[in-house]
Amino acid sequence: MTSPARTAEIIGILGGMGPAATADFYAKLVSTTPGSSDQDHLRTVIWSDPTIPDRTEALLGDGPDPTPWLLDGSRVLREAGATVIAIPCNTAHAFVPRIADHVGLPIVHMIGEVARYLTTLSPRIRTAGLLATTGTVRAGLYQEWLDRFGIRLVLPDATSQDHEVMTAIRMVKAGTHGDTTTALLSRAAQRLTEHGAQAVIAGCTEIPLGLPADAVDVPLIDPALVLAQALVRRATSESTARQDGNGQDENGQDENG
Repeated sequence: MTSPARTAEIIGILGGMGPAATADFYAKLVSTTPGSSDQDHLRTVIWSDPTIPDRTEALLGDGPDPTPWLLDGSRVLREAGATVIAIPCNTAHAFVPRIADHVGLPIVHMIGEVARYLTTLSPRIRTAGLLATTGTVRAGLYQEWLDRFGIRLVLPDATSQDHEVMTAIRMVKAGTHGDTTTALLSRAAQRLTEHGAQAVIAGCTEIPLGLPADAVDVPLIDPALVLAQALVRRATSESTARQDGNGQDENGQDENG
């Protein structure tokens, strides 16, 4: 893949949901970007605001609406020079429709990218399992997108959701995850595969921090990694288009000579 270094794109990461997941996402963006030097990487602005109210609590009616915080953070990124926004939090995507028309920048939709990615796998994925926050599940975020691509979604039962998935997510957020976290999530994932899941979506950005891919018998889909790959493709295609359009880089220097 061509290096996206000469792209005009500046990635704005709206993070803090939680901080560890934001750091993990940036590491994935760096590792996904092709290149052999600092200058080959993407310019990035990170706004990590852990004061954003809990997204699941808001969706369940137990906490304040995080929309004003998300909108303010998006504006911070825009004013800092970002040209596109990435939100490495699945549950926060329930609030994207509320901010999208007010940000003034495109938002690369992580859940939509995951749905498209699933269609590229072989053998074809007809049923996927989801490990996510209760807020993401209740909001139907993945159900809506996977329906568009004809993929059936399998969800944990209420006991597994509360006592395995959410317990593990809270452990990661508290920085206390370890073997117990992995055991909880791997059991939840196994139940999904027993109900026909051909792949399991780690639909909360904390989950890959507590569930290694080799702890699951089917492909474990990491939405943060899929989002990082989508951003690199976007920047690379934008860079190629600029070069193909006039033979010059962004500083007006001739690329051909």
